[in-house]
Amino acid sequence: MRPTREHITGLLLAGGRATRMGGADKGLQTLHGEPLASHVLKRLAPQTGALLISANRHAEAYAALGAPYGAAVVADTLAGFPGPLAGLLAGLRAAGTGYVLSAPCDSPWLPADLAERLARALDSNGADIATVATSDAHGQLSLHPVFALLRTALADDLAAFLEAGERKVRAWYARHKTEEVVFTDERAFYNINSLQELTDLERD
Repeated sequence: MRPTREHITGLLLAGGRATRMGGADKGLQTLHGEPLASHVLKRLAPQTGALLISANRHAEAYAALGAPYGAAVVADTLAGFPGPLAGLLAGLRAAGTGYVLSAPCDSPWLPADLAERLARALDSNGADIATVATSDAHGQLSLHPVFALLRTALADDLAAFLEAGERKVRAWYARHKTEEVVFTDERAFYNINSLQELTDLERD
């Protein structure tokens, strides 16, 4: 059965160190007067039945941003900012639905049909994970693994993977049946990595 909106919890991943942004909390940096996290929440909310925010700093600020959407804040259970998989695990554990749709806090233009297209791929191929690839004008694919729709039943396996000291998203996906869904709009998955990029985008 294809998961529909009420079966999916959206997960905003905002728990990183943001080293390329000088350590600033990336999701709280503003673009056109709104925090990046707000842009992403606004796009995730119509596609999901519930929302969670993975954050390891400034929990009160994220709680305030999530309040209009009823989004709770969850933190990594592993110390030391071990990466997006730790945030994903926290979301899988906290979700009250069978599926989680993850997206990073620094990609404010994610598509309105992200959940629908990933859900279709899961259903048609019996996969455990559906993730995003984009194609350029030459047909070259770029993978964007932190955009993904996953079964929450994968939580225990992910916990064991992390406890073994593993951290790479693609290495964990390789343990499961994973479908890559190709989107042609690369800009939809553009992630903002520096304060200079934010400044440049403000001028657009």
